Amino acid sequence: MAKTEVILTHNIVGLGGESDQVRVAAGYARNYLLPQGLAIPVTQANKRQLESLKQRRAEREAHEFNAMTELSKSVSKLICVIKVKTGDDGKLFGAVTNGMIADELKHQFDIALDKKKIHLESAIRSLGEFEIALHLHHEVKGTLKLRVESTTPIIAPTDAAAEERPRTEKRGKRTEADVVEAKPKAEKKAKA
Repeated sequence: MAKTEVILTHNIVGLGGESDQVRVAAGYARNYLLPQGLAIPVTQANKRQLESLKQRRAEREAHEFNAMTELSKSVSKLICVIKVKTGDDGKLFGAVTNGMIADELKHQFDIALDKKKIHLESAIRSLGEFEIALHLHHEVKGTLKLRVESTTPIIAPTDAAAEERPRTEKRGKRTEADVVEAKPKAEKKAKA
């Protein structure tokens, strides 16, 4: 497989940033990188452009660092609330994932954050409050407070016992007062 050297003009995830000189497959360079304007061939004239590319890269990285630092400060003050479906006992159907958190940040606070920057040790499978780690930039870390709430009301055990009593009376089960009233009627029928 033939390799060719190119100078990247844009940041390409997994390959490099502006001004990086990389070796790639000849077909990848010829069919994708060069026609899209993402890279230029390595020549003496193009090597002279490296300084302007390095300067543009430094400006972009400084801008990203500043933006992510500001985002980290603002997100640490927020509490993101996610409402999920649960069973009667409060168990979640499914789990809260980093994609759901990213969607809720966009919906609630209009913060567009890539789900890959939200780091969960494991998917959240219970109700409550959580501290979520954010890896916004290779030098900037942050935290987000997350509250997972149920969309269905959770019935406490004391409430369930109180609700059971009226149901049994409606079904025709006899209470103690009903039994006392019924005895005199039965005695009258027996005497007749």
